[in-house]
Amino acid sequence: MIVEVKQVTVPPGQRVLLKDISWQEFEAILDDLGEHRGSRVAYDNGTLEIMTPLPEHESGK
Repeated sequence: MIVEVKQVTVPPGQRVLLKDISWQEFEAILDDLGEHRGSRVAYDNGTLEIMTPLPEHESGK
């Protein structure tokens, strides 16, 4: 089963960890999310973390 990034919802203040993600898959996910995404994305040794900050942390932007 393949899940598209647009199908994943991360509630504010929560995170999702995806394991065994290749660098090419990571780049494709970044393209899918776009430049103006509301989530934070981190990648380290095959683990991808997608985190959505709480609204109060975004008030200065």
